[in-house]
Amino acid sequence: MKQKQTTFRLHVAVMAIIFSLLAGSWSQAARIKDIADIQGVRENQLIGYGLVIGLNGTGDDIKKSVFTKQAMINMVKRLGMALTPATFDQMKTKNVASVMVTASLPPFARPGTAIDVTVSSMGDATSLAGGSLLMTTLKGPDGKVYAVAQGPLNVGAISYGGKTAKVQKNHPTVGRIPGGAVIERPIDYQLPATGNLLYQLRQPDFTTAARMTEAINSRFGQDTAHSMDSSSVRVQMPPTYQGDVVAFVADLEKIEVQTDAPARIVVNERTGTIVMGKDVRISTVAVSHGNLNLVITEPIEVTQPNPLGTGETVAAPRTTINMNEDQGNMVVLEMGVSIGDIAKALNAIGATPRDLIAIFQAIKAAGALQGELVIL
Repeated sequence: MKQKQTTFRLHVAVMAIIFSLLAGSWSQAARIKDIADIQGVRENQLIGYGLVIGLNGTGDDIKKSVFTKQAMINMVKRLGMALTPATFDQMKTKNVASVMVTASLPPFARPGTAIDVTVSSMGDATSLAGGSLLMTTLKGPDGKVYAVAQGPLNVGAISYGGKTAKVQKNHPTVGRIPGGAVIERPIDYQLPATGNLLYQLRQPDFTTAARMTEAINSRFGQDTAHSMDSSSVRVQMPPTYQGDVVAFVADLEKIEVQTDAPARIVVNERTGTIVMGKDVRISTVAVSHGNLNLVITEPIEVTQPNPLGTGETVAAPRTTINMNEDQGNMVVLEMGVSIGDIAKALNAIGATPRDLIAIFQAIKAAGALQGELVIL
């Protein structure tokens, strides 16, 4: 129990340091460019199918990965080489792997711009280390080709082994090619030279939208911005910026806004991670927590006959059950306590991070938690 309390005190100390460091950032404002985007100005996802060659025997098994074999046949035919059906069956190379290539097309990208790509194995290849991606077209949701990728992979992982042992570090079947794709087709989007701009908040919130509208009107004059809903703010370009939308957007995105967010506690039961927002409050509630420990052992007792005696050796298990319950301490949490007060009060009853998750669930069920409880 003392070890649990020491470990939890360490968690509380770390959380206290984090909260003290973030206290200043909570009271500061964020720039509009960090909380909102212009509608239509966003990234677009690209995807393509390709082959990685040059692997040191760690590629796909051609007999099992039919799509890899078919892709190799198609590639060889496009290069002008004729293969007979008998040759197809004799293909046993392990230096090739089928992969899916993905990338994000940034807004306002122009032909010739290089972007990063991610290459992921889709067959039974054991490693892509040392391989090179052959020319692969990347298409958008509309089926059009927007970029072409090719180049050596940067895997950052190793995987070696034999029949009885294996050593692996990181993930060897996924790699990246920095600047490995070249954009061939731009996205048809132009900022309006005059008129309205519609900004969308990344985290919809009515309070933040209202504060953003007020901040823009204070900078450019009344009726410049109007809040449409919790996630949209429409901005009318002032006459002084007509024809120079880039300058207007640059000046607007520098404006700082005091953001707001709902009170929320996020817990991850698998890792024991707990993240609490600054506005989380708890109504007056009493908490008692005690752990029930049940230990079951089954030692084997062996009975043997005397030397040169008759009888057989018998192994008989003996079950022993020990049960103990830690003392439950009652703690009263007053209404409106802060995060630091919550941590100190729960530390007093020796709660571990995983115990905290159960306690918060019980407090929420009792209706005393003034906020949202999100369980991952």
